[in-house]
Amino acid sequence: MEPLVTDHILINNTRIAHGVYGQGEPVILLHGTPSSSLIWRNVLPQLTSNGYKVHLFDLLGYGVSERPWDPAIDTSISAQVTILEGLLEHWGLQTAHFVAHDIGGGVAQRLAVFSPQRVRSLTLIDVVSFDSYPSKRTREQMQRGLETLIKSPDQEHKDHFREWLLSAVHDKEKFAGSSLETYLGYISGPVGQPSLFQHQIRHYDPKHTMEIADRLPQLGKLPVQIIWGAQDAWQVADWAHKLHKTIPGSDLTILEDCGHFSLEDQPEKISQLVLAFLKKQ
Repeated sequence: MEPLVTDHILINNTRIAHGVYGQGEPVILLHGTPSSSLIWRNVLPQLTSNGYKVHLFDLLGYGVSERPWDPAIDTSISAQVTILEGLLEHWGLQTAHFVAHDIGGGVAQRLAVFSPQRVRSLTLIDVVSFDSYPSKRTREQMQRGLETLIKSPDQEHKDHFREWLLSAVHDKEKFAGSSLETYLGYISGPVGQPSLFQHQIRHYDPKHTMEIADRLPQLGKLPVQIIWGAQDAWQVADWAHKLHKTIPGSDLTILEDCGHFSLEDQPEKISQLVLAFLKKQ
């Protein structure tokens, strides 16, 4: 699949791939791990055709953005907020609606807590929060050590992560026939495999969300919508209910037949929910 982000900018001396589509009120889409902005491909046209200007990018260390060779370059949730702020300046945006998935939801939560004046509304889709990550399976894998994982044989790596990615969706056949191999390609090979561990998995640290956990009730001053897959095996729906309870006035929708990559399973329903929520603001 061809990427949605074809423009490039240097932020903090690192190359970020981004794209802007449509005209109207600004909406920023934030993806998670181990995917890319491609996960929004079926939502983006619904937003642009309904009068929104959509901004999206690949996080540093993800997709077609730079994969830093230096593992010391910070690509954590907290560091990605700085990248987002740089893009907001580049795009000339003081405020926007934010729609975020997975790790991108951690980035959005931090921005909303520390800079609420920039957020017109916030939609959180199967996001990390509190200490909801890494999953037990990922923790067990990390115990093998990053160097061991980086050097594992290519086919062994691909077989493992193909199965891992498939566990993120409810409709595995549909996913396998669409974006699965593209996502797998981003996290495999001589660049993708070490980058996955150095710049994604190494930063699966709940300190970035626990640091703001006691301030999440402040987001009740903003319009907040929470959308979750009922079959999410990576971030189980209990976390959705905890977020909903913590953020006063937030809306919550649980989608059936929908896994963690809910944007792969139910893009039409999510588009409808996002549009209805945006039009209320």
